[in-house]
Amino acid sequence: MSTLYSFHGGIHPPENKQQSTGRPIGTPPLPARLYLPLNQHLGNPATPCVAVGERVLKGQRIAKADGAVSAALHAPTSGTVTAIAPHAYAHPSGLAETCIVIDADGRDEWQPRQGFPLWQSTEPAEVRRFLRDMGVVGLGGAVFPTSLKLASTHLDTLVINGAECEPYISCDDLLMRERAADIVSGIAIVVRLMQPKRVLIGIEDNKPEAIAAMRAACAGSDYQVVAVPTKYPSGGAKQLIRILTGIEVPHGVRSTDLGVQCFNVGTVYTVARAVEHGEPVISRIVTLTGAVARPQNVEALLGTPAAELMAWAGQAPNSDGVIMGGPMMGFKLADTAAGLTKAGNCLIASSAELFPPRPPAMPCIRCGECADACPAELQPMDLYWFAKAKNFGKAQERNLFDCIECGACSYVCPSQLPLVDYYRFAKSEIWAAERDKKSADRARTRHEFRQFRIEREKTEKAQRLAEHAAKTAAPQATLPTPTPVATDKPAEDKAAAIKAAMERAAALKAAGSATPAVQSEDAKQAAIRAAMERAAVNKAAREAAKEAGASSAAPAPSDDAKKAAIQAAMERAAAQKAARGAASLGLPETPAAPIVPNNVLDDAKKAAIQAAMARAAAKKAEREASEAGQQAQPAAPAAHALDDAKKAAIQAAMERAAARKAEREHAEAAPADKAPTAPAPGPATLDDAKKAAIQAAMERAAARKAARDAEQHRPPQDKDS
Repeated sequence: MSTLYSFHGGIHPPENKQQSTGRPIGTPPLPARLYLPLNQHLGNPATPCVAVGERVLKGQRIAKADGAVSAALHAPTSGTVTAIAPHAYAHPSGLAETCIVIDADGRDEWQPRQGFPLWQSTEPAEVRRFLRDMGVVGLGGAVFPTSLKLASTHLDTLVINGAECEPYISCDDLLMRERAADIVSGIAIVVRLMQPKRVLIGIEDNKPEAIAAMRAACAGSDYQVVAVPTKYPSGGAKQLIRILTGIEVPHGVRSTDLGVQCFNVGTVYTVARAVEHGEPVISRIVTLTGAVARPQNVEALLGTPAAELMAWAGQAPNSDGVIMGGPMMGFKLADTAAGLTKAGNCLIASSAELFPPRPPAMPCIRCGECADACPAELQPMDLYWFAKAKNFGKAQERNLFDCIECGACSYVCPSQLPLVDYYRFAKSEIWAAERDKKSADRARTRHEFRQFRIEREKTEKAQRLAEHAAKTAAPQATLPTPTPVATDKPAEDKAAAIKAAMERAAALKAAGSATPAVQSEDAKQAAIRAAMERAAVNKAAREAAKEAGASSAAPAPSDDAKKAAIQAAMERAAAQKAARGAASLGLPETPAAPIVPNNVLDDAKKAAIQAAMARAAAKKAEREASEAGQQAQPAAPAAHALDDAKKAAIQAAMERAAARKAEREHAEAAPADKAPTAPAPGPATLDDAKKAAIQAAMERAAARKAARDAEQHRPPQDKDS
């Protein structure tokens, strides 16, 4: 015999199990429509793998597992998928959940079933994967994916939970009575995967038929069936482990860390059906009890609406709702249209006679009854105060999550405080805060990684540019120094000339020699003068061609005067530039070429300008006279006078040019140490030119007046009149 231990606290509420144990497991009629929530297990909801309008067969997978902490979902019967949309969901929140809706076709046609016959020789990981795809989860209430719980190996003790301690619930009792062989087959598969040293099957002593059936099924094996005292909540995993092994599972420690694992009898039963018969989890044993005419345990298809099951059981007219689960840990359905889930082990039709209204809550009197009843050895009154004040940090420090929500504290509270409701509220708020924190952490991580990526890309770009620049500069830096080769004579002469020029420039810069600089400046000035003279000749030729087409008058004298003026200006500019160059080099002033006084040049320029203006005025007068139809006799003397003035101006310009030429020749012939004397133009020459210009201006004025008089058809008047 195994030694039994006891756990702290616990209560003994009325059992109310006998109502539903008097009949064998029944089979309700096939529903017309099934509502299958995708979230029927702990972890990630399953992902649909069928489409609306698709026909499915019984046992066909309609949603696949989403990750490791997940399980698949299968069609409970053959029919057509009519919707994948939110629908009423069996949950305390009353919120809708995405469901796959199947309209049954009534044929209940199975797909080809294929089990896992080689489970004894196959790797455990393959069997676990097969069980996940068959939708096997814990049916004791936690609905944790069984494939994950089976990953622990080499255990000391495997505990099979058949205690079923909560009032009204008897589904496990009937399962052990009628299908003990399948339960033992499932235990054998679990033992093969986990390799425990011993197997203990704990059943409360208020189920003698179940104990007898299990002992009979375990005959010839090492599995030990142990009857445990009836006390609520002995069906809790930690409490049953404590009773059977004496091991206390502390806060924050998993039982597998202590060499113990616990499975519900309903879970190992579905393991056997999946592995040996190829049947996924599409139904479960559920207790229909409470205010019903025919309380009974039935094998109901998942997704069957709770209202149809209770109607088949004969729900009483005075029933005020349906409780899913037991009266201690269950909850009232917000909508009885919700489909049955894998966690739905009991449906109770509530009424005022069975469950009278709870009295109004009164203040906590700190009596300590709740602490005495708590199987987890917590301080429920402290947790209540922290949850009510929303001091969730303090509640967590007091091991809030060790609470199994058994309801023993609420059951014994003399103030009728709904303590478990406060604990559930606190847990949900903490979970929500943790979800928000995880979301914020993920967002911050993404932002930081984005900033890191931007900086990395900038660095990589700068590095690429630097490498490219280095590659571009490398060929130029590594070019070999060209070796001198033999060249022909012209190239050698050119190189020698360039070298000589460079040496002269360097010597000129270093020593400040005056003679080469002067020679260089003289050559430059001579080249400039020659170019300017050529440009002046070309311009004069173009103007002469234009005047030849417009008038028969010969422009040669005017061009000579213009050339003379240009030549004088060029000579002055050359002399000034030579003086500036000598001053910048710090050289003594050298004798410059004779410079014609500015007044002489200005007189010549004025004379040429006056002559041009006189010609233009004469031409205008001729045009006006011809347009008026008159003879231009008055203009004739003016024109003659203009010609004389022009000839005089031209003659004066020619004389000045000859004088300048003579002066230059004289300066060139004079000794270098003597400063040439600037020739002084004769006063008579200047006076003649001035008189000629004055005379020309007077004649032009007379011509203009004569033209105006001719236009007005009247004789010219006397000046004094």
